Amino acid sequence: MNKRQQEILAAVIEEYTNSAVPVGSKILVEKYKFEMSPATMRSDMAKLENEGYLHQPHISAGRIPTDKGYKFFVEEIMGDQELSLSEQKRLQAELLKLKAQHQRLSRTTAKLLSSLSGNLAISTIEKDFADFGIRELLDKPEFQEIDEFCKVAEALDYIDENVDSILANVKENETRIFIGKDNPIKGISNCSMIVSPYKTKAGEKGVLAIIGPKRMRYAKNKSLVDYVKKLLSASAVLIILINLYR
Repeated sequence: MNKRQQEILAAVIEEYTNSAVPVGSKILVEKYKFEMSPATMRSDMAKLENEGYLHQPHISAGRIPTDKGYKFFVEEIMGDQELSLSEQKRLQAELLKLKAQHQRLSRTTAKLLSSLSGNLAISTIEKDFADFGIRELLDKPEFQEIDEFCKVAEALDYIDENVDSILANVKENETRIFIGKDNPIKGISNCSMIVSPYKTKAGEKGVLAIIGPKRMRYAKNKSLVDYVKKLLSASAVLIILINLYR
C-alpha cells in the first residue's frame, strides 16, 4: 500500500467512525482535500477493496473498512495518542469523585472508562468484576438489527465468564487491540476490544477493557485504557487517596 492509499484508508476510517455510513469517493475528495479527481479516488478505493482493506456493502454504496483494513490502520498508521493535560486531570478528578461516592474500585473504573469512551467498559481486580455501558454499546447503529442486537446481548451476558480466555491472548503489561473476528469472545465479531492487564501497588491483579463497534476511536480508547491503568498501578499517591475513600 503506497502512502496515498494509506491516507485514503485513514480518511475512510475517520469518516466512517463519525458517520457509520459507507464512504463515497466524492466526500473524501471534498471533505479531506485530496488533490485528485473523484475518478482517481474511486480507482484507488477499488484497489484497496481488491486487496481486502475496504468493502462495498452494496453496488451503489460507498465503502467501509474491513477487519484487515482496521488492523493495518491500527498497526501501521495510527500511532500512539497522548491524552492532553486537561484530559489527564479530568480522569484523576473523576476517579476520585466516583470513589468518594463509595463505589467499588472496579465499578468506578468501568463507569469512568465507559463514560469517556462511549462504549462498554470492563474492570476487574482479582475476583471483583464490573462492567458498565452495555446500553451505550447496543445503541450504536451497528446493532439496530434485531438479530445482531440479540447475538451481541447474549454474548455480553456471559462476559464475566470470558475474562480468563481474554487474558490468555494478552501478555502481562501489554495493551492489545482485538479487531472483529480476532476477538476472543464468540458472538461479538462485529466488535473490537482493547484489553490491558495491570497490577496495583498492593499487588492486586486487574484487567481493563473497552468493547465497542469496529469503527471505535482506537487511538483515543487505547490512550484512555493506558492512562487509567497508569493511575491504578503506578501512582502511589493516587492509590493512597483512593483508599481513603474506601
